[in-house]
Amino acid sequence: MDKASPQLLVAAGRGPAPQDAVLRCQAALLARSLLPEAATALAAELAEVLQCRRVSVGLLEAGRIRVVGSSQAADLDPRQDAAAQLAAAMHESLDQHLSLAWPPLPGIDAVTLALAQLAGTGQACAIPLVAAGETVGAITLERGAQPPFTAADLATCEDVASFAAPVLAMKRDAALPWTVRARRWLQARLAAPGQRRKAWITGAVVAIAVLAVPLPWRVSAPARLEGAVQRAVVAASDGFLQQVNVRPGDRVTAGQLLGQLSSQDLELERRRRESEMRQHENAYRAAEARNERTQMVVSQSRAAEAEALLALAETQLQRSQLVAPFDGVVIKGDLAQNLGAPVKKGEVLMVLAPSDNFRLIVEVDETDIAAVRLGQHGALALAARPEQPLPFTTRRIVPLATAADGRNYFEVEASLDSPQPDLRPGLSGVAKIEAGHRPLAWLLLHRPVAWARLALWTLGP
Repeated sequence: MDKASPQLLVAAGRGPAPQDAVLRCQAALLARSLLPEAATALAAELAEVLQCRRVSVGLLEAGRIRVVGSSQAADLDPRQDAAAQLAAAMHESLDQHLSLAWPPLPGIDAVTLALAQLAGTGQACAIPLVAAGETVGAITLERGAQPPFTAADLATCEDVASFAAPVLAMKRDAALPWTVRARRWLQARLAAPGQRRKAWITGAVVAIAVLAVPLPWRVSAPARLEGAVQRAVVAASDGFLQQVNVRPGDRVTAGQLLGQLSSQDLELERRRRESEMRQHENAYRAAEARNERTQMVVSQSRAAEAEALLALAETQLQRSQLVAPFDGVVIKGDLAQNLGAPVKKGEVLMVLAPSDNFRLIVEVDETDIAAVRLGQHGALALAARPEQPLPFTTRRIVPLATAADGRNYFEVEASLDSPQPDLRPGLSGVAKIEAGHRPLAWLLLHRPVAWARLALWTLGP
């Protein structure tokens, strides 16, 4: 006698051969590596074997059922009532630890309210998934207006579930993040009889060893770039701004004309002094011709005074032209909108800095300044180019604290070991100064401990 296929057996009313159903479902489950694909393949195969309208597979996660596979996945939307009815039917089977069917099978006394709601006018059953004595989920099967599920159908489903549950649990655990797997492994180790004390002792020893490992300590602080020399261009006399040729950010060369103050008054003053000097020189020559020695001395003195005043006027006239003292870049003084404005003698009009020579100012907090020494190395990450740290060496520690932005800090001057051509004065970033090695425990706790000591000192008698 030839063997009949599962479909023919079902048609004949005798149901599929259990071993065939188990093998087919297990093969479909093992052929997929990912959990959603494997659960969907299992549901589709079981739906074909038992001629079901829909088969759904749900797994427990944090005490709640999540449907991970269905033979009709497109019909399941977690926001709709169908998904909620599936979850309720699965929970109903799990809570009673029974395989349930609707209409109920004779001799089985169980609550099937959720399963009846899921079945509606059709048929339904729910089978728990148990792996290693632990309930991991459930399977629901739904039929239309076909004959109800029989005890043989439930037995076949239970056989399939008993083989599929360990595989589904393994795939579920493999899909978890490594942190969750590590926590579960640790919990299992601690829960083992006689292992808890050993585990705690081992953990304490490992923690102490890790906290005692010396690690590099780097003092971190805000930092800014400044020119090694900053030269102010000031007004030599009172006057008016007549011409401006540069703006902040422009590169200049030594002797370049930066701007011009009005020089009409200075030109008139120079001519007046020239005229006075000629008059006194003429008076001197006239007195010399008359041989009047007293008048000669007076005229000579007045001529010398006029010559000195003329030299002063010429100097002021020359200084009315604002000239760059060296090659560099203008870092302050945007006067383009102030043409014709009055300026006072000694007023700073522009500030220049060299474009290829910088100094680094690191604002080290007062709690870390004791660890900073001259000659220490560090690295600077500028906000404009954080991907390329610049090495530097500390050169000077300003012994005067500065209070700003709610903090008290000391300025540490450093020099860049390899200046870059595209740097600009005024760039800011974060500097880290190498201050030796400290244990990990000290790196984690030294600031809270210092704060606690200061708080206890403040509150103490």
